[in-house]
Amino acid sequence: MAYQTLRQEYMNMPPVTRAYTTACVITTLAVQLELASPFQLYFNPILILKGQVWRLITTFLFFGTFGFNFFFNMIFTYRYCRMLEEGSFRSRTSDFVMMFVFGGICMIAFGFFVNLLFLGQAFTIMLVYVWSRRNPFVRMNFFGLLNFQAPYLPWVLLAFSLLLGNAVYVDLMGIAVGHIYYFIEDVFPHQRGGFKILKTPSLLKTIFDGHADDPDYTPLPEERPGGFDWGHNRQNDNNAPPAAPPPAPQ
Repeated sequence: MAYQTLRQEYMNMPPVTRAYTTACVITTLAVQLELASPFQLYFNPILILKGQVWRLITTFLFFGTFGFNFFFNMIFTYRYCRMLEEGSFRSRTSDFVMMFVFGGICMIAFGFFVNLLFLGQAFTIMLVYVWSRRNPFVRMNFFGLLNFQAPYLPWVLLAFSLLLGNAVYVDLMGIAVGHIYYFIEDVFPHQRGGFKILKTPSLLKTIFDGHADDPDYTPLPEERPGGFDWGHNRQNDNNAPPAAPPPAPQ
Protein backbone atom coordinates (compact mmCIF):
# COMPACT_ATOMS: atom_id res chain seq x y z
CA MET A 1 0.00 0.00 0.00
CA ALA A 2 2.76 2.40 0.96
CA TYR A 3 4.66 1.43 -2.18
CA GLN A 4 1.65 2.18 -4.38
CA THR A 5 1.15 5.55 -2.70
CA LEU A 6 4.83 6.44 -3.11
CA ARG A 7 4.82 5.29 -6.73
CA GLN A 8 1.69 7.32 -7.48
CA GLU A 9 3.20 10.43 -5.88
CA TYR A 10 6.38 9.90 -7.89
CA MET A 11 4.48 9.56 -11.16
CA ASN A 12 2.43 12.66 -10.30
CA MET A 13 5.58 14.77 -10.39
CA PRO A 14 6.00 16.87 -13.54
CA PRO A 15 8.70 15.54 -15.91
CA VAL A 16 11.56 17.99 -15.35
CA THR A 17 11.21 17.94 -11.57
CA ARG A 18 11.01 14.14 -11.60
CA ALA A 19 14.07 13.78 -13.82
CA TYR A 20 16.22 16.23 -11.85
CA THR A 21 15.36 15.00 -8.35
CA THR A 22 15.75 11.38 -9.46
CA ALA A 23 19.19 12.12 -10.90
CA CYS A 24 20.21 13.80 -7.63
CA VAL A 25 19.04 10.85 -5.51
CA ILE A 26 20.66 8.26 -7.78
CA THR A 27 23.96 10.17 -7.81
CA THR A 28 23.99 10.46 -4.01
CA LEU A 29 23.02 6.79 -3.65
CA ALA A 30 25.86 5.76 -5.97
CA VAL A 31 28.33 7.67 -3.79
CA GLN A 32 26.80 6.20 -0.62
CA LEU A 33 27.20 2.67 -2.03
CA GLU A 34 30.76 3.51 -3.15
CA LEU A 35 29.89 2.94 -6.79
CA ALA A 36 31.21 6.43 -7.48
CA SER A 37 33.38 8.91 -5.67
CA PRO A 38 32.80 12.65 -5.11
CA PHE A 39 36.25 13.12 -6.62
CA GLN A 40 34.80 11.87 -9.92
CA LEU A 41 31.88 14.30 -9.75
CA TYR A 42 33.06 17.68 -8.51
CA PHE A 43 33.56 20.76 -10.68
CA ASN A 44 37.18 20.97 -11.83
CA PRO A 45 37.88 23.29 -14.79
CA ILE A 46 41.25 21.69 -15.53
CA LEU A 47 39.86 18.16 -15.71
CA ILE A 48 36.85 19.39 -17.71
CA LEU A 49 39.16 20.94 -20.29
CA LYS A 50 41.01 17.60 -20.42
CA GLY A 51 37.82 15.84 -21.50
CA GLN A 52 35.96 14.95 -18.30
CA VAL A 53 32.90 16.87 -19.48
CA TRP A 54 30.47 14.86 -17.31
CA ARG A 55 31.57 17.05 -14.40
CA LEU A 56 29.57 19.90 -15.97
CA ILE A 57 26.44 17.91 -15.07
CA THR A 58 27.40 15.92 -11.97
CA THR A 59 28.40 19.07 -10.10
CA PHE A 60 24.66 19.92 -9.99
CA LEU A 61 23.57 16.44 -8.86
CA PHE A 62 25.53 15.78 -5.67
CA PHE A 63 24.40 17.41 -2.41
CA GLY A 64 26.59 15.40 -0.06
CA THR A 65 26.01 12.05 1.58
CA PHE A 66 22.66 11.24 3.13
CA GLY A 67 22.06 13.50 6.11
CA PHE A 68 20.37 16.72 7.20
CA ASN A 69 22.04 18.88 4.55
CA PHE A 70 21.06 16.47 1.76
CA PHE A 71 17.40 16.16 2.78
CA PHE A 72 17.13 19.90 3.45
CA ASN A 73 18.37 20.73 -0.03
CA MET A 74 16.37 18.00 -1.74
CA ILE A 75 13.10 19.08 -0.12
CA PHE A 76 13.62 22.66 -1.28
CA THR A 77 14.75 21.53 -4.72
CA TYR A 78 11.69 19.31 -5.14
CA ARG A 79 9.17 21.82 -3.78
CA TYR A 80 10.25 24.93 -5.64
CA CYS A 81 11.22 23.16 -8.84
CA ARG A 82 7.78 21.55 -8.91
CA MET A 83 5.91 24.74 -8.05
CA LEU A 84 7.70 26.60 -10.83
CA GLU A 85 7.07 23.86 -13.37
CA GLU A 86 3.39 23.59 -12.48
CA GLY A 87 2.90 27.30 -11.92
CA SER A 88 4.47 30.00 -14.08
CA PHE A 89 5.95 27.37 -16.45
CA ARG A 90 2.75 25.37 -16.82
CA SER A 91 2.45 24.16 -20.45
CA ARG A 92 5.89 25.71 -21.13
CA THR A 93 8.18 22.82 -20.27
CA SER A 94 10.68 23.84 -22.93
CA ASP A 95 11.02 27.30 -21.34
CA PHE A 96 11.59 25.63 -17.97
CA VAL A 97 14.33 23.46 -19.46
CA MET A 98 15.80 26.61 -20.99
CA MET A 99 15.92 28.17 -17.52
CA PHE A 100 17.84 25.11 -16.31
CA VAL A 101 20.30 25.46 -19.19
CA PHE A 102 20.71 29.20 -18.67
CA GLY A 103 21.19 28.86 -14.91
CA GLY A 104 23.65 26.01 -15.35
CA ILE A 105 25.74 27.91 -17.91
CA CYS A 106 25.86 31.02 -15.72
CA MET A 107 26.96 29.04 -12.67
CA ILE A 108 29.58 27.13 -14.62
CA ALA A 109 30.93 30.46 -15.90
CA PHE A 110 31.12 31.71 -12.31
CA GLY A 111 32.66 28.40 -11.27
CA PHE A 112 35.71 29.02 -13.44
CA PHE A 113 36.53 32.03 -11.25
CA VAL A 114 35.19 30.91 -7.86
CA ASN A 115 36.50 27.88 -6.01
CA LEU A 116 33.30 25.82 -5.82
CA LEU A 117 33.23 22.04 -5.99
CA PHE A 118 29.48 21.42 -6.25
CA LEU A 119 26.84 23.79 -7.62
CA GLY A 120 23.63 21.98 -6.68
CA GLN A 121 22.89 24.14 -3.63
CA ALA A 122 23.37 27.33 -5.64
CA PHE A 123 21.02 25.93 -8.29
CA THR A 124 18.37 25.27 -5.63
CA ILE A 125 18.64 28.86 -4.37
CA MET A 126 18.20 30.06 -7.96
CA LEU A 127 14.93 28.12 -8.21
CA VAL A 128 13.77 29.53 -4.87
CA TYR A 129 14.68 33.07 -5.95
CA VAL A 130 12.78 32.92 -9.25
CA TRP A 131 9.71 31.46 -7.55
CA SER A 132 9.80 34.05 -4.76
CA ARG A 133 9.98 37.00 -7.16
CA ARG A 134 7.06 35.65 -9.20
CA ASN A 135 4.93 35.22 -6.06
CA PRO A 136 5.66 38.44 -4.12
CA PHE A 137 2.51 38.41 -1.96
CA VAL A 138 2.73 34.85 -0.64
CA ARG A 139 3.23 34.91 3.13
CA MET A 140 5.99 32.69 4.54
CA ASN A 141 6.66 31.36 8.02
CA PHE A 142 10.10 30.17 9.08
CA PHE A 143 9.98 27.56 11.87
CA GLY A 144 7.03 29.43 13.35
CA LEU A 145 9.35 32.25 14.43
CA LEU A 146 9.61 34.62 11.51
CA ASN A 147 6.88 35.88 9.17
CA PHE A 148 7.77 37.51 5.88
CA GLN A 149 6.77 37.72 2.25
CA ALA A 150 8.13 35.38 -0.40
CA PRO A 151 10.78 37.71 -1.95
CA TYR A 152 12.70 37.60 1.35
CA LEU A 153 12.91 33.79 1.39
CA PRO A 154 16.30 33.48 -0.40
CA TRP A 155 17.84 35.92 2.07
CA VAL A 156 16.37 34.05 5.03
CA LEU A 157 17.87 30.83 3.66
CA LEU A 158 21.21 32.60 3.24
CA ALA A 159 21.10 33.67 6.89
CA PHE A 160 20.18 30.10 7.88
CA SER A 161 23.17 28.76 5.91
CA LEU A 162 25.38 31.26 7.71
CA LEU A 163 24.12 29.99 11.07
CA LEU A 164 24.89 26.42 10.00
CA GLY A 165 28.43 27.45 9.10
CA ASN A 166 28.02 26.96 5.35
CA ALA A 167 29.78 29.10 2.75
CA VAL A 168 27.39 31.96 2.00
CA TYR A 169 28.92 32.70 -1.39
CA VAL A 170 27.20 29.55 -2.67
CA ASP A 171 23.81 31.05 -1.81
CA LEU A 172 24.89 34.43 -3.14
CA MET A 173 25.75 32.85 -6.48
CA GLY A 174 22.30 31.26 -6.65
CA ILE A 175 20.65 34.59 -5.80
CA ALA A 176 22.75 36.42 -8.41
CA VAL A 177 21.94 33.95 -11.20
CA GLY A 178 18.28 33.86 -10.19
CA HIS A 179 18.10 37.65 -10.31
CA ILE A 180 19.77 37.76 -13.73
CA TYR A 181 17.20 35.31 -15.08
CA TYR A 182 14.31 37.15 -13.43
CA PHE A 183 15.50 40.49 -14.80
CA ILE A 184 15.97 39.40 -18.41
CA GLU A 185 12.72 37.39 -18.45
CA ASP A 186 10.28 39.35 -16.27
CA VAL A 187 11.57 42.91 -16.07
CA PHE A 188 13.63 44.02 -19.07
CA PRO A 189 11.14 42.90 -21.80
CA HIS A 190 8.47 45.14 -20.20
CA GLN A 191 10.65 48.24 -20.09
CA ARG A 192 10.50 50.91 -22.79
CA GLY A 193 12.66 49.65 -25.61
CA GLY A 194 12.95 46.25 -23.96
CA PHE A 195 12.79 42.95 -25.77
CA LYS A 196 13.01 39.26 -24.99
CA ILE A 197 16.65 38.25 -24.67
CA LEU A 198 16.39 34.57 -23.80
CA LYS A 199 14.65 32.63 -26.57
CA THR A 200 13.89 28.93 -26.33
CA PRO A 201 15.20 26.98 -29.35
CA SER A 202 12.53 25.37 -31.50
CA LEU A 203 14.19 21.97 -30.92
CA LEU A 204 13.42 22.15 -27.20
CA LYS A 205 9.84 23.18 -27.95
CA THR A 206 9.43 20.21 -30.28
CA ILE A 207 10.84 17.79 -27.70
CA PHE A 208 9.11 19.03 -24.55
CA ASP A 209 6.03 21.08 -25.28
CA GLY A 210 4.25 18.27 -27.05
CA HIS A 211 3.91 16.63 -23.61
CA ALA A 212 3.29 19.79 -21.60
CA ASP A 213 -0.31 18.83 -20.85
CA ASP A 214 0.45 15.25 -19.82
CA PRO A 215 -2.57 14.16 -17.69
CA ASP A 216 -0.61 11.53 -15.76
CA TYR A 217 0.29 13.88 -12.93
CA THR A 218 -1.74 16.16 -10.70
CA PRO A 219 -0.65 19.82 -10.54
CA LEU A 220 0.66 21.19 -7.28
CA PRO A 221 -0.74 24.67 -6.47
CA GLU A 222 2.04 27.20 -6.68
CA GLU A 223 0.68 29.05 -3.66
CA ARG A 224 1.81 26.19 -1.38
CA PRO A 225 5.43 27.04 -0.54
CA GLY A 226 8.04 25.53 1.70
CA GLY A 227 9.12 22.20 3.09
CA PHE A 228 8.50 20.91 6.60
CA ASP A 229 5.36 23.08 6.50
CA TRP A 230 7.45 26.06 7.65
CA GLY A 231 7.21 27.96 4.39
CA HIS A 232 3.45 28.24 4.58
CA ASN A 233 1.18 30.45 6.63
CA ARG A 234 -2.08 28.48 6.84
CA GLN A 235 -4.04 31.48 8.05
CA ASN A 236 -3.54 33.10 4.66
CA ASP A 237 -4.61 30.13 2.53
CA ASN A 238 -7.96 31.62 1.61
CA ASN A 239 -7.04 35.28 1.82
CA ALA A 240 -3.74 35.52 -0.02
CA PRO A 241 -4.03 37.97 -2.90
CA PRO A 242 -3.11 36.82 -6.39
CA ALA A 243 0.42 37.32 -7.64
CA ALA A 244 1.00 40.80 -9.02
CA PRO A 245 2.88 41.69 -12.19
CA PRO A 246 6.67 41.83 -11.73
CA PRO A 247 7.82 45.05 -10.04
CA ALA A 248 10.06 47.54 -11.77
CA PRO A 249 13.81 46.85 -11.34
CA GLN A 250 15.41 48.28 -8.27
